[in-house]
Amino acid sequence: MRINKKYDFLLWDVDGTLLDFSYSARNSLRKCLEDISVVPTEEMIDRYEVINDGWWKRLERGEVTKSQLLTGRFEDFFREYGIVCPDLPNFLKAYQTSLGLIYRYIEEAGETSLAICKRLQEMGYHQYAVTNGVTVTQEMKLGLSGFTEVFEKLFISEQLGAPKPQREFFDACFEELKQRHESFEKTKVLIIGDSLTSDIKGGANAGIHTCWYHPQEDGQSGTSEVTYEIRTLREIFEIV
Repeated sequence: MRINKKYDFLLWDVDGTLLDFSYSARNSLRKCLEDISVVPTEEMIDRYEVINDGWWKRLERGEVTKSQLLTGRFEDFFREYGIVCPDLPNFLKAYQTSLGLIYRYIEEAGETSLAICKRLQEMGYHQYAVTNGVTVTQEMKLGLSGFTEVFEKLFISEQLGAPKPQREFFDACFEELKQRHESFEKTKVLIIGDSLTSDIKGGANAGIHTCWYHPQEDGQSGTSEVTYEIRTLREIFEIV
């Protein structure tokens, strides 16, 4: 166990931080389109990512519900490309199942995100997942990938009644942490995620320190809500 830890509780975003969501989404969409006899192109897959991201941003702003997001993104996509889906509910179910089965670790210099979290576990940190993803998908994906072995609990927005970055999501997390740990203090909590609008804004709204995982050299800069910025996951050891 590390002595003089700055933080005791690490809240990890999942998609885009620990697991490559784009890889899962693109391959899942490709498979599901082929299952309804649609030949997907790379341009179509790219366009879906844009549409999907827009719907998630709307969810974060409280403009739509999760149910509206799950169907609306595909309704928009199908309408734009003139795709006739014979059974939308079944397509949605197949897509979410595929997302739970297809995953890829974020990997840097031969070390996976899972290996990094296992090292942190050995050092005595309490680690939790904080995600806006669909419950069945996230539970399946985190179980198959091995993260349920290092996370003490999965905080999933569907189960908490509010998505990141809403304060209610984090209040529910903190209430659970208080029950689990007598020594719980918000000053000892750090959230790590790749989204400024979800993870970082949410952490700042909740009054905890934030760590923005931002591996791309795209010129995008953080905000005053960012306590730390890391380019590689291994840099987390220099912070906590």
